[in-house]
Amino acid sequence: MSCDLFNLDGRVALVTGGSKGLGKAMARGFAEAGADVMIASRSEDELKAAAVEIGEGLDVKVEWMVTDMGDREASDRLAAETILRLGKVDIVVNNAGSNTPQPIDQIIDEDWDRIVELNLTSCMRLTRAVLPGMIERKWGRVIHISSVLGLGSKPARNVYSATKAGLIGMAKASALDLGKHNITVNCIAPGPILTDLPMSLLNDAEKKEFSKMTALDRWGTPRELAGPAVFLASEAGSYTTGATILVDGGAYARAL
Repeated sequence: MSCDLFNLDGRVALVTGGSKGLGKAMARGFAEAGADVMIASRSEDELKAAAVEIGEGLDVKVEWMVTDMGDREASDRLAAETILRLGKVDIVVNNAGSNTPQPIDQIIDEDWDRIVELNLTSCMRLTRAVLPGMIERKWGRVIHISSVLGLGSKPARNVYSATKAGLIGMAKASALDLGKHNITVNCIAPGPILTDLPMSLLNDAEKKEFSKMTALDRWGTPRELAGPAVFLASEAGSYTTGATILVDGGAYARAL
């Protein structure tokens, strides 16, 4: 199989939550494959540093934009600015997300609404905003970052599991809508990955528990999502749509 199947020369990728963790790692993977990249997050300082890191040693453009994806209007602005600076959007990765663990009987409406807006609604809105160009060019890749907790769950993960399961359902429906335009829509469902979000929410015992849940007996690294993301974004993944790829070290296999 030729490595040309994974080549992204001439493509433009837009990655939300792209200043750190999974988003930065995937953005670097796209850049290494030849794509120009726009990253978005809420932190200007983190974006500036990430843009330098993503583009280091590569002949690609890396742009950034301060964006709060929890703002209902942010998606349209981000899509328009990416097209203005880089000419188009071929690949969109809906990666921005958050979690506030609450048992079902203790859920606070405001927290639920905020996380649903960020984790699910913003993904629909950004996808919708970039679709006209993809449809016109008859080529596009939409990748939602779901979670193994969208397939199973743990106590107090109500809103997180609901939104991540929602992304899986939306990807299936969108794949059926968009296949006629040569646009694929897929999910990546990470398991235990060493990023700021789980590290900030879990105590040491929980971190060890998550590690033991995997077949590989370890946490994954953000870099280990770059390969699956490039596969789905490239011609290598051209016949994969409506799918959810687990990148979880075998955690879901063990759960079965």
